[in-house]
Amino acid sequence: MSLKFYLCAIVSSCVVTAFAADIDASKLPPPSTKTGVTYDNDIKPILQKSCFNCHSSKSPKPKGKLKLDSLETALKGGDNGKDIIPGDSAKSPLVAQVSHVGDPDDFMPPKKAEAKNPPLTKEQIGLIRAWIDQGAK
Repeated sequence: MSLKFYLCAIVSSCVVTAFAADIDASKLPPPSTKTGVTYDNDIKPILQKSCFNCHSSKSPKPKGKLKLDSLETALKGGDNGKDIIPGDSAKSPLVAQVSHVGDPDDFMPPKKAEAKNPPLTKEQIGLIRAWIDQGAK
């Protein structure tokens, strides 16, 4: 493996670790109790309504280079590394951002975009948490 690969892995790991340390998981909506949650059946319809305007392959310049319109691109992450940590929703930046927990500059959708992109409900966030906790498949 190349030095560039190792450096990217270290930086991504540090970003996620630093992010997780800043989030109070007790402020996140609880995960849904629904089992068998999948991206295509449960999560994509939620993201389509609130996130695709800015975070899809159809956007001329997806914000933060984060594309959420396919499982593969969602798991890849964006400029800040991985936003979804399969198996650990409490450490997934996406969950904190849509829950409006942590740094207000990172909240999704941003206040100025809420008229066009409605914020997610606690139930929707809970379903996203369950999906991530179940392995983000």
